[in-house]
Formats: sequence, C-alpha cells, structure tokens
Amino acid sequence: MIKVAYCDVSSLDLVNVYNLLPENRKIKVDSFRFDKDKKLSAGAYLLLDKLLCEEGITNPVFEYGKYGKAYISNYENIYFNMSHSNKLVACAISDSEVGIDIEMCDPTIDLNIAKHYFYNSEYENIQKSKNQLNEFFKYWVLKESYMKYTGEGFNKKLDSFEIIINNEITLKNNPENIKFSLFEIKNYKLAISSKYPVKKIKKYEINDIF
Repeated sequence: MIKVAYCDVSSLDLVNVYNLLPENRKIKVDSFRFDKDKKLSAGAYLLLDKLLCEEGITNPVFEYGKYGKAYISNYENIYFNMSHSNKLVACAISDSEVGIDIEMCDPTIDLNIAKHYFYNSEYENIQKSKNQLNEFFKYWVLKESYMKYTGEGFNKKLDSFEIIINNEITLKNNPENIKFSLFEIKNYKLAISSKYPVKKIKKYEINDIF
C-alpha cells in the first residue's frame, strides 16, 4: 500500500488550524519567523494527518531515528515521509519504508551544484540536456527522495549513489529493488522512493485537510 498527496497551503489560515496541531508541531510552527514557513510546517502535518485518518490511524505517536527521520511508534507497518517547497506540501504513507521530495524548479539555482556534488554520470547528463534546469531538478528530487528513504538524509553524500534515468528510473546497484516515481506539478518536481511504483498522486484543496 502506498498513498501520495500534495496540497497548496499558501492560503492556510494559521489561526483557524493552530489548535488542531499536536503540541510538538505547535512548537515547530512557532519556531519559524515567517508565515510562509509556518504554513508549510502546519500544512505538512495536516496533510499527513488526513492520509493517516483515511487509513484508520489516529493519535499517532511520533519518534525519531538515528538521523532524525520521524516514524510512528504505536502502529506497526505504517511509514510516512513529508516534504515541502515554496507553496506546496507533499506526503506519502505506506506499509513499507518510503521517501518523498518536492521542489519548485527555481531558475536562479546554481547548476554547478551538480558538478560538485552529484554522481559524474548525472552531471554529464544534465550538461547534455536541452533543458538543463529541468534535468537538474529531476535528479535532485529523485536523489533526495532516496536519501530520505534510507533515513540518512544529507548524512548520505549525493555522489555516493547513481540514479539512472532512461525509460524507467533505477538506482545502480539496487539489491532492495527500490522503485522510483517522478511527477511534474506545474513548475514543481515530485519524486518518491518506495517498494512500490506510484501510478498517481492526489491533489487536496486546502479545506480538505482539516
């Protein structure tokens, strides 16, 4: 089982939803200075809660792994991951490990990041592409989704593994047979790393998630 959804939270009314958040999420929301970041933090939790409730999962207890990846300790075989960028939040829940990343394709980004931090073949493919920005963000979200899948995050070096984008997306030396799924949402890229291929993702409107 895997479910993936996203939502534009730019119009989220923080006053209305604040009391719907658990205390630990309120603390995190309060730690941000700008309303945009507060909305992303609150919205990501509300979207996660929506997906969990649809599966009959209520009152989850969150704990954290070695590198800070959150997991639910009071339910077996329920995994989740969240991501956000600019105006959008995204979430995946599954009965096996999962990683998700969403990024707005920012045209001002320095593509030399790929030269210095990506696997050599990935950088070369970006250089050869007719749309280098588009190709860069494909690799970026796929690689970050995998690092989040492993639970290591940026403790895992970007150039320590190779993503291969052909007719299908694969990981070189992939004994776990991890499936990669890639979606475009206007000027965003979204990627999922999972045991399962993802065929579709669901869009929620802001009023759907609380």
